[in-house]
Amino acid sequence: MSLVFMDSVGLLALWSESDQWHPASEKAFSEITRNQDTLLTTTFVMLECGNAVARRGFRNDANDLRERLEKSGTLIWPTEADWKLAWQNYQRSAADSAGIVDHVSFVVMRRLGIAKAFTNDRHFRAAGFETLF
Repeated sequence: MSLVFMDSVGLLALWSESDQWHPASEKAFSEITRNQDTLLTTTFVMLECGNAVARRGFRNDANDLRERLEKSGTLIWPTEADWKLAWQNYQRSAADSAGIVDHVSFVVMRRLGIAKAFTNDRHFRAAGFETLF
């Protein structure tokens, strides 16, 4: 059992059967479930997902996940220090020029000792994390 960070790429692939990564995300999610890994993410990733699915029929999925994460204590609010470090890394174009939400994710993952991400986003690999599909 370990901690797994959920990225928006993984969540969107899991929710949408038309997503090219849907089968791979389902397989990875099944493995996470079998291992009884703890899934968590940040408020920033949830905002990103909420925006992405606002017009695609997955509003309830995003909101339900947010509520479950809040109740379980696995929705992480980045700290001011996380915010500042992420912007420093962003400015340096670290992790193959990843976006700012990814940089916040990386900082939070390092702070919490998380090595695995439910995503196939190359930026997570460039930042030194294991992607699960």
